Amino acid sequence: MSAPTIELKDVGKSFGALEVLRGIDLTVNKSEVVCLIGPSGSGKSTLLRCVNFLESYDVGDIRIEGKLIGYEDRPDGGRSLMRGRALREMRCEIGMVFQHFNLWPHMSALQNVTEPLQRVRGLPAAQANERAMQVLTRVGLADKAPAYPGHLSGGQQQRVAIARALAMQPRLMLFDEPTSALDPELVGEVLEVMRSLASEGMTMLIVTHEMGFAAKVADRIAFLDAGRIVAAGPPRQVFHESQEPRVRQFLQTYHDRNSF
Repeated sequence: MSAPTIELKDVGKSFGALEVLRGIDLTVNKSEVVCLIGPSGSGKSTLLRCVNFLESYDVGDIRIEGKLIGYEDRPDGGRSLMRGRALREMRCEIGMVFQHFNLWPHMSALQNVTEPLQRVRGLPAAQANERAMQVLTRVGLADKAPAYPGHLSGGQQQRVAIARALAMQPRLMLFDEPTSALDPELVGEVLEVMRSLASEGMTMLIVTHEMGFAAKVADRIAFLDAGRIVAAGPPRQVFHESQEPRVRQFLQTYHDRNSF
């Protein structure tokens, strides 16, 4: 049996005296969608950033397709920080979309997608342009290829950010609250792209406050509170059958509970 796409075992992370992740165990298998939910400050975004080592983790293991990320095992049983080139190569297999779009404002939508293809993947310009147009078409923005970020709506900018990540042809995608910076009427267009990716079999780990989306798209839900996963399972189990008081209390704050 092949290794899970993402596997976390007893992962812990502290910022000084503040312990933000404690004993995290989580797996995401190939083509699975797992949504991380929970209150603000529960550790969701930190966990996601640890998966591609944008944040180092202090204890435990995080493995991508069986390979430890961020550290290298030594013959003496210890571990060392992973060398820069090896880490960059692993990150090339992981697409990440942030809350804020992080587009280069002086570049068009097309250039925002082609730039990493040329600089990181080393593709020639013609090939980078062809692939960029394919992914912009995939997210419904082929007609916006010449437009600069300042002339795009927030939803369009986020879809360009998704296209930029997809162009690298990652094995998995990480989303850190990708709709939280959007006006409510623009949320749907981004979620629709993510639904499409799920239907195509993209492996995804998603931090979200969109409970209706999580209920419909996720294979599993993990609820974090105070740095721990306190409930995990299929959406119906977590949303409707969980006996964890903290989960029930959290979900009661949503007025549209019928949507999930």
